[in-house]
Amino acid sequence: MSTAPRFVVTGASGQLGRLVVTALARHAGASSVAAVVRDPARAASLFPEGVAIRKGDYEQPETLAPAFAGAERLLLISSNALGARVPQHRNAIEAAKQVGIKRIAYTSVLHADISKLRLAEEHRQTEKLIEVSGLDHSLLRNGWYTENYTASIAPALQHGAFIGSAGEGRISSAARLDYAEAAAAALIGDEAPRVVHELAGDVSYTLTEFAAELSRQSGKQIPYVNLPEAEYRAALVGAGLPEGLANLIADSDAAAAGGALFDQSRTLSRLIGRPTTPFGTTIAEVLKAA
Repeated sequence: MSTAPRFVVTGASGQLGRLVVTALARHAGASSVAAVVRDPARAASLFPEGVAIRKGDYEQPETLAPAFAGAERLLLISSNALGARVPQHRNAIEAAKQVGIKRIAYTSVLHADISKLRLAEEHRQTEKLIEVSGLDHSLLRNGWYTENYTASIAPALQHGAFIGSAGEGRISSAARLDYAEAAAAALIGDEAPRVVHELAGDVSYTLTEFAAELSRQSGKQIPYVNLPEAEYRAALVGAGLPEGLANLIADSDAAAAGGALFDQSRTLSRLIGRPTTPFGTTIAEVLKAA
């Protein structure tokens, strides 16, 4: 006799989703987890054995209710379709209500209600949709992934400088795995009708300090060069990034200069039951893999 999975994770084939599914399988058992992906055939090798793989696409609402059917708790991982997130998320929330999901956890952004990050607006709108849905919910307000900055290590080593627009703003980032484990913990353990988790790394740093640690570990002098937001955006576009993504990164750095990525609550480490991953550890992993 088969039992329907208790937990369902959208966007499960993404970098965060894969880690969440693995954490859920470890803590709750693989058979209790369903991974929702756009192309199940291509995702078969991504998850632990025993995890159910279901087809679901935010842009195809008719696929979502069947993908969620039978589950009690849904992790709605925010779409990466900037500008189209709100209607996509609305599709998922409506499907969750339709099939009787009892709790939604949503990956929002740090201090979404007051954040100056441009990307926070779509998160605020999604949080409102969840609030008015009447479903119990957990808002996972994720701070920055350290990987957002370690992704720039290769060009920094190539050009001899780490560039950005964050000034001396302090950034409380954590590794993607930390946030994944927090999502699993909240999905399994949260019981109150509404829970808000402001999630960020235990230790903050400036990009000057980040560049200094990169210099120490790489044995090369890699200074941090702070650029005006417009110049940083232009540099990102010049490096081949799509204009929309370049705008988002530059805006986020500029907001970080004003403290938008800083938090010292240590909610994340309490939720996962261990200290968050130091940024130097993530730098070391990237350098080792290079």
